[in-house]
Amino acid sequence: MSAPGFFVTGTDTGVGKTVASCGLVRALRAEGIDAGAMKPIETGVGADGPQDAHALRRAAGNLDPLDDVCPIQLPLPAAPSVAAADAGSAIELEPIEDAFARIAARRATVVVEGAGGLLVPIRDGLQGRGFDMADLAARLGLPLIVVARAALGTINHTLLTLEAAASRGLDVAGVVICHCTGPLSEADALNLAPLRGQLGDRLIAEIPPLAPGAEADRNGFRLDRLLARLR
Repeated sequence: MSAPGFFVTGTDTGVGKTVASCGLVRALRAEGIDAGAMKPIETGVGADGPQDAHALRRAAGNLDPLDDVCPIQLPLPAAPSVAAADAGSAIELEPIEDAFARIAARRATVVVEGAGGLLVPIRDGLQGRGFDMADLAARLGLPLIVVARAALGTINHTLLTLEAAASRGLDVAGVVICHCTGPLSEADALNLAPLRGQLGDRLIAEIPPLAPGAEADRNGFRLDRLLARLR
């Protein structure tokens, strides 16, 4: 499968993927690009529905059915394969691929947000590693955008994610540093400098601490690198 778009992954869970994904969708739409959004698998879904998917759908203009934006919804807040097993099922790829195809047919581009990090399991294999988020990105034919936490440890986590992507033959379109944990200590702030230097022009945004419910500034994304990909 292939359509213009990006697959947003993280260096960990809770690093700000949804904030970054929504900001990117709004930034693309502000450029006149009809961007849709998708959260293929969301776990930890309660009575109020898939909250990440709702946010993505709003950012994309509330135009696509929720079941297309988020075809797999599971109640246990765990890795997809674990949440599916807890629900007595296994995740099938066909509903994800069909939903992606429908959104891609309606939209000029699609921003797909993964669950957790790149190697989070979607299906456990009887032998070997099974099927994970990296496999899904490859299956959808999308380059990656990696969202990294700003706090201590981010150098290792980010470089490991980039190395894992390269080992799988996945193209990385850019990296977003997200200050999702709030204001940094002086040490943590200084710690980001070498990461910024190593990333160079792959760093496409740095999202500052946000108040609860606030949105990332759509003007904070360096879209030149991404727009070149879409064209």
